[in-house]
Amino acid sequence: MIESSKVGASPFSFTPYVEQEGEEYMNDAQLKHFENILRNWKAELMKEVDRTVHHMQDDAANFPDPNDRATQESEFSLELRTRDRERRLIKKIDEALKEIESGGYGFCESCGIEIGIRRLEARPTATLCIDCKTLDEIREKQMG
Repeated sequence: MIESSKVGASPFSFTPYVEQEGEEYMNDAQLKHFENILRNWKAELMKEVDRTVHHMQDDAANFPDPNDRATQESEFSLELRTRDRERRLIKKIDEALKEIESGGYGFCESCGIEIGIRRLEARPTATLCIDCKTLDEIREKQMG
């Protein structure tokens, strides 16, 4: 189901879900749509992890020049930080897939209302509706 319009934070494209009038929220077709998005996103992230491992193994060298060594260490450090963020994202994707299986996907974990198809397409791992997320961010700013 990889096609034309971009998902917000994911590196691949898909066809947006077209809702039918009177369609029940998070029906089987919608759940399958999001399961495909999440599984494809996870597969792309896992490919990146493999690429990083191979890149670091292939490029690992003991440069005699301290500047060259420092540059390589800096590049590896940046790559590892990126992979760490992706590792946390894979964990969120796995949690979202479990929510699909349990029937809780697409509903705000704070207030229980629908998160919404478009918000979930933009952020498939979202667990809060836009109102609860906004309140959460306001609280976070106030706390410092």
